[in-house]
Amino acid sequence: MARVLLLVENLPSPFDRRVWQEATTLAANGYDVAIICPTGPGCEAHEETIGGIRILRYDLPLEASGALGYLREYSAALWHTFRLAWREHRRTGFDIVHACNPPDLLFLIAGFFKWHAGTRFVFDHHDICPELYEAKFKRRDFLYRLMFRLERWTFRSADISIAPNESYRRIAMSRGECPASACSSCAAARRSNGCASRRRDRSCAAGGATWWLRRRHGPAGRDRSAAERGPAYRLYARPHGCAFRPGRRRHRLKSMQTFAADLGVAPYVTFTGRVPDEQMLEMLNTADVCVNPDIANEMNDKSTMNKVMEYMALGKPIVQFDLTEGRFSAQQASNYARPNDALDLGDKLIHLLDDPQRREQMGAFGRKRVLDELQWSHEAPKLLAAYQALNAR
Repeated sequence: MARVLLLVENLPSPFDRRVWQEATTLAANGYDVAIICPTGPGCEAHEETIGGIRILRYDLPLEASGALGYLREYSAALWHTFRLAWREHRRTGFDIVHACNPPDLLFLIAGFFKWHAGTRFVFDHHDICPELYEAKFKRRDFLYRLMFRLERWTFRSADISIAPNESYRRIAMSRGECPASACSSCAAARRSNGCASRRRDRSCAAGGATWWLRRRHGPAGRDRSAAERGPAYRLYARPHGCAFRPGRRRHRLKSMQTFAADLGVAPYVTFTGRVPDEQMLEMLNTADVCVNPDIANEMNDKSTMNKVMEYMALGKPIVQFDLTEGRFSAQQASNYARPNDALDLGDKLIHLLDDPQRREQMGAFGRKRVLDELQWSHEAPKLLAAYQALNAR
C-alpha cells in the first residue's frame, strides 16, 4: 500500500473540498493517506482520523495583510508543515508527498524528503501565485519576480503536476517547462457533488421563509472578500435582496458593509459572514440568480471558481464578467457582462430577473453540465491515472 502525505496551507481539511475529494479517492483506491493542514473553524483538533484518513493540523494565529504579513504566515506554515511531516516520516513513513499551493514553497519540504528518503513529489496546482500576488498588491516588484522563480522550481522538483484546468496546464508546460506526459489536467476543484445532492425547490428549502420573502427577487452569492476577487462589483450592481457571504477576515467584512452604506444599497444586502455549508446551501437554494463578481485580471481569467460549480450544481442561472475559465465552466448557464463593467453586470442581472423562462433554461443547462461532465466522479479517474503514471516513472 503506497503511503501519501498531502500538504495544504490554504484551508483546513476536510473543509477544503478539493483536497478532501482527492484524499478520499486515493484512500478508496488502496492508498494510505495522511494530511497536514492548518486548523480552522470546526477543524480545531490537532490530530484526528476521519474515514481512515489521518489529519495533522497546526495553528496559524496570524491573519496576513500585506506582503510582510504573508511572509510571516507562510514561514510559520512551512515550519509547522516540516515539523509534522518529519514526525509522520518517523512514525509511519510515506512514499509520496502531494503538495497543494499556495504558497509555492512546499517544494522545499517535498525536495528534502526526495533527497532524504527517496519519496516522489506530486504538485497540485491550486493558484497561479505570480498573478495572485499582482492581483493582491497591484505591483510587479522583486517579490513578484521571485514568485515566478518559486513556481518554476516547484514544477522542476515535481514528478507529476496536477492542473485544475487547461489554462493552468498550459502554464505548467510553458513557464514550468513541465513535459506534457508529467502534467495531468484534473479539475479537482469541484464542490459540486455535495451541492448537486442537496438541490431543493425554492418553496421547500429550509430557511426559505427567512431568505426568500425578504425581497421579491433573490440574487445571491458567496465570496471571500479579497481584493483580487472583486466582491465590490456585486454592490455596484445594486441587486435587490442579495445574500452576500464575504470572507473570513473581520476587517474586510466591515469595509464591505461600509462600502454598501456609502453606495446606498445597505438595505438591500445581507452580509452573513462565514456560515456553515448547510446554511449557505439553504440560502443559495432560495435564489433566483447567482452572481460571480470576480474582476477581470490575469489570475481570475485563468482560474476555475468553486462557486460557479456550486451555482450550476444547484440549477441556478449565473451572471458574471466574461472570463476565459468562467465561460468554459458555465457556458450557456451564465450571462456574461463586459469585463469590470459594473453597470453591464447589473443590466445582465436585471434581464435575468425579468425573464423566468430563461432562468429556468440556464439553470437546467448548468445542472446537467455538472452532472454529465464536471462533477468529481468524472475527475477522480484522472487523479488515479496521474498516480498510475507516477508509479510507472
